[in-house]
Amino acid sequence: HWLICAQVLLSIMAETITADAVADAVAPGGIDAGHTAWILMSCALVNFMTPGLAFFYGGLVRRNHVLSIIIQNYVCMGIITLIWVVWGFSLCFGASGWFYGDPGDFVMLNRVSGAPLPHEGRGKMGEAYVEGIPGLVFAAYQGMFAVITPALMTGAFAERIKFAPFLVFVVLWVHLVYFPWCHWVWGPNGWLMTWGVCDFAGGLVVHVTAGFSALATVMALPSREKLEGAPVDTTPHNVPYVALGTALLWFGWFGFNGGSALGSDSVAAYALINTEISASVALLVWMFIEWKLEGKPSLVGVCVGAIAGLATITPAAGFVKPWAAVVIGTASAIFCYACVYGLTKMGYDDALDVWGVHGMGGFLGTCLLGVLAEHDVNGVSGDWNQFKKQLAAALLCAIYSFVVAFALMKGLMLVMDVVPDVEMVRSGLDYSMHGMLAHNSDDDDAKPKKSAARGPEKTEEMDGSGAKVGIRLDP
Repeated sequence: HWLICAQVLLSIMAETITADAVADAVAPGGIDAGHTAWILMSCALVNFMTPGLAFFYGGLVRRNHVLSIIIQNYVCMGIITLIWVVWGFSLCFGASGWFYGDPGDFVMLNRVSGAPLPHEGRGKMGEAYVEGIPGLVFAAYQGMFAVITPALMTGAFAERIKFAPFLVFVVLWVHLVYFPWCHWVWGPNGWLMTWGVCDFAGGLVVHVTAGFSALATVMALPSREKLEGAPVDTTPHNVPYVALGTALLWFGWFGFNGGSALGSDSVAAYALINTEISASVALLVWMFIEWKLEGKPSLVGVCVGAIAGLATITPAAGFVKPWAAVVIGTASAIFCYACVYGLTKMGYDDALDVWGVHGMGGFLGTCLLGVLAEHDVNGVSGDWNQFKKQLAAALLCAIYSFVVAFALMKGLMLVMDVVPDVEMVRSGLDYSMHGMLAHNSDDDDAKPKKSAARGPEKTEEMDGSGAKVGIRLDP
């Protein structure tokens, strides 16, 4: 009897401790500490991806265009964040009109607080849009996606667009492409979400919109060879930068995909492991393809392959099991490599392969979701009906993004001086547009020969700040 009483007492104590722990984890107002901590971390991880992208692209371009592409990436962090706070978040997650959400619902993040975000969907007023996390955390997290999406496009038109037209293009593009697609796919009563289209972390909203818009800018702008009147050496100027950028992107992608579960739960676990698997498999498959076709494996190829795997798993990460991530990673390397190769053979100058890797990777992953999704992962099953919806949405997104971006770029070319002149490009956009150099003469391997008299040597160089240096004394 004493043993039975002891067991009952221990059971009551355990239930009491568990109830207290749950009460501590879920604060008044329905905030779950575990979910909130994970999305806070994921927000920082996704924010880290934009500087990673800057390094990735910066290593791939020529040495006198490095700063011009890095500043394009960084300025997206400033300008898009400001727009997001003022009305962008509301355009995406406000009460649905048809094209946008209501811009007045959350203007200047009004009504977005430490409590869960109020749902603006029809028939769901008074409910939370995302349970367990503060509305401010959700708004901050989604804002990171808005920042990096236009930054992805910069790799396509690298080295051939002026800075002021770039800023205008980005501002118009997020309003005409990103915000509508974000609202249609992820917003309350978004018509594509209502129809049953799935996009876990941005295959459509991020990668297809950016990738096909990038293709449009490639076709709207002159190629670098045409602009400069001579063949262009496209050898990456700093491969370690490419590797560093890949590492930062890969690291951040765990928040990009894992955080899109909007909680620390089983779906986040699937998304995280699938992200690692797809990237790793794609890295290897791309390397072997390159080794077979070009005779040698390259570090750049390994890095690009990993990014292709990451982009392709993005829409499906929280809907498939790990075996499917192996399939997606393998398919992404083969498919994206073929797209990059084919576009180059056709003579289009997608400088850093944005369309082939991000656009077509996101397209492929969106379609494969409709085939490989399993119901016990996240409530969606892959079948013919789901595949048709995914394919239709991917085609619509690709066509819409291409047409709008092409019209935007051509329209800007009518009213602004968009393309830098040949002398600006040959001297490097870093100095001609921004007055600085990423590398000064001391970084060069080839040092000037010392004069016999060890006298002053006239130069036309610049120091790291971009200031001209007229005379240098030899040591």
